[in-house]
Amino acid sequence: MQPMNRRTFIGSSLAATLSAAARPAWAADSARFFKSNPPEAVHQIDRIGLQLYTVRDAMKTDFEDTIAKVAATGYKEVEFAGYFEHSPQDVRALLDKNGLASPSAHVDYPTVENKWPETLEAAKIVGHSYIVCPWIDEKQRAEPGGWKRAAELFNKAGEESQKAGIQFGYHNHSFEFQPSEALGGKLPYDFLLAETDPKLVAMEMDLCWITVAGKDPIAYFNKYPGRFPLVHVKDYVNDPNSTSSYSGATGSVKFLGHLADVGKGSVNWKNLFAHDGKAGIKHYFVENDYPKSAFDDIKISYNYLHDLRF
Repeated sequence: MQPMNRRTFIGSSLAATLSAAARPAWAADSARFFKSNPPEAVHQIDRIGLQLYTVRDAMKTDFEDTIAKVAATGYKEVEFAGYFEHSPQDVRALLDKNGLASPSAHVDYPTVENKWPETLEAAKIVGHSYIVCPWIDEKQRAEPGGWKRAAELFNKAGEESQKAGIQFGYHNHSFEFQPSEALGGKLPYDFLLAETDPKLVAMEMDLCWITVAGKDPIAYFNKYPGRFPLVHVKDYVNDPNSTSSYSGATGSVKFLGHLADVGKGSVNWKNLFAHDGKAGIKHYFVENDYPKSAFDDIKISYNYLHDLRF
């Protein structure tokens, strides 16, 4: 911007003074009212992210080109679900080349249990601030004490990761919202929230799968404020004639329908994200487990979220 010279400044000041003098009294009253009672701010998502599991088939074929296409779509953040045999150094260089950040990565339960130190070291190189476990094996979930063992491991992993400056987290599906016989009828998700230290274990809420399970994300935001710094943003459509099977994610939850691009399904995103401050959401990752056309789908979802105001 060009610096304002003295003549321009004086002229502008004079014009402003005359304009103010010409305004009716009610205008000043209105200005004072809105200053004291500002309208609700309009928010939008500044940095839209993608869970790269959505484009996993393309990642297997051409890792570098896939990352470049994701960046070209407009995404600013990505969440990894494996490096596909690339070194952390190479992954970091590729992210930097494409102007991307990767605040989070998914690693499986055995990795958390048996390869945690080296996982943390790799995460620091890539630049992850979060490492998330997305799954607990069905057999362990059914065992007496299986959920408790998971909670204990998560607390331990969270304590060790914090020493490295990284936050540990857990990602849900739908099965955590069905009463568990192994927990005496308690909901596994509620059990994990109660049994893990909120300072050590964050929650990455999958906003689709919790909704499919018939639970209200906002109720959890209100009960556990700030516990959900990451969310998965994916949509679904109810369809009684659907032959889709998501039994791995839904467990005993009965779901007839299919996943959809964000904004093309049943989730009320505007209402959900109006509560993002209470939830503590910092990162929004689009995901579609089974996209029809991966790059077309991630573009549709990106455009919807880019234009969304809440």
